[in-house]
Amino acid sequence: MNRPKNRRKRGVVLTSEGLAKFQEAKSNAEFAENSGNRYTLEDLSHRTGLAIDTLMKVFHSKVKVDKQTLHCCFRTFALVLKERDYYYPEDIEESDPTQTASNQKPEFPEGQVPLDSIFYVEQPVIESECYKAIVQPGALVRIKAPRRMGKTSLMVRILHQAAELNYRTVPLSLQLAERVVLQDLDRFLQWFCASVGLGLQLPNRVENYWDDLFGSKISCKIYFERYLLAQTEQPLVLGLDDVDRLFQYPELADEFFGLLRTWHEEAKNRDIWKRLRLIVVHSTEVYIPLSVNKSPFNVGIPIEMPLFTSEQVQESARRHGLDWSEQQVQQLMALVGGNPYLVQVTLYHIWRQEVTLEQLLHKPFDSTKTIYSEHLRQQSLHLKQYPELVKAFDKIITTSRPVELDLVQAFKLQSMGLVHLQGNQARPSCQLYVQYFRSW
Repeated sequence: MNRPKNRRKRGVVLTSEGLAKFQEAKSNAEFAENSGNRYTLEDLSHRTGLAIDTLMKVFHSKVKVDKQTLHCCFRTFALVLKERDYYYPEDIEESDPTQTASNQKPEFPEGQVPLDSIFYVEQPVIESECYKAIVQPGALVRIKAPRRMGKTSLMVRILHQAAELNYRTVPLSLQLAERVVLQDLDRFLQWFCASVGLGLQLPNRVENYWDDLFGSKISCKIYFERYLLAQTEQPLVLGLDDVDRLFQYPELADEFFGLLRTWHEEAKNRDIWKRLRLIVVHSTEVYIPLSVNKSPFNVGIPIEMPLFTSEQVQESARRHGLDWSEQQVQQLMALVGGNPYLVQVTLYHIWRQEVTLEQLLHKPFDSTKTIYSEHLRQQSLHLKQYPELVKAFDKIITTSRPVELDLVQAFKLQSMGLVHLQGNQARPSCQLYVQYFRSW
């Protein structure tokens, strides 16, 4: 009698434990070797020698990769891949109870939500306001919210809407600027001009337009006016992400933001500047001194990203295949405070059947060590860089009433998503942070 041949198992996926281990090692390396800034996919591709699309599969634990790929990723951060760090998806694919009705599976929430994702939670009023604003000549939209609140996802959707209108669009994160570039205004503005040109797929002609006699700001203005904006009659929508990185360089910030304000004002009088539409994205209040007449942060359309409402949490749970009651929604919101990132992380792991809501509520730290560990570790590492913030936040979580803080401290804690502010009085943003940092 012929026996069926054993099927060779091909392709593996990281378990939640393996993914958490890898992300923790990556986070440690980012703080030790990259000033706390996240490695981009391009950075990781260079370090590992793997293609970007392969790395995306590794991070999202969605598509099988060769086990050697995981070995390569782990070795990059001095880790050893063990059997509990991965699994063979064919072991569970035949009876996967977590498959959503749309056949689109949730991905671990990290960074921008893809444009076609059903797990993006819409903000109809805000999105409509932004879409209306961006078609106005010389528009300036300012998006502000703590980290991981969906700012970049909103910016990308505004750019997509603009592209649908046949506008030219360029997203540019200021995290891409190297530190040496940020220490000199002339060098930064040349980098800025060249980067926007690169986004438009135009040759770099900065040297042709730069004139030491006029100085860097006028040269930058000429480059936009006579080269970048002159290429077409269509509007150019420029999405500037992570602009609060410039707050560490007050003199540079003062000059650059003043330049943006000047361009916005030029649109009132000159047709060519009406073509430029700006989206400015940042996670903190502007706590550096800027002249009222030079700042772009007191003009244009201000947008603040809100916390999830109970209705949005319930809808997001439904998209994850969870039929939750109002009570369950309120229980989750009591723990994570409507924080979009923490809500999505929770739903993702519940969808994967790695934890239940009841476990989170009754034994939060037994569960949160698994599903929130990387996020909480990043928060604590970032907080430890500022001893004055540690002291201030400790006072907030050990006091039953709102605490009045120094304005800069209040804004920095808000940018991390750790507090809610009313004026300069702060209270904890959610119970998860209170419980974690009390035991810190």
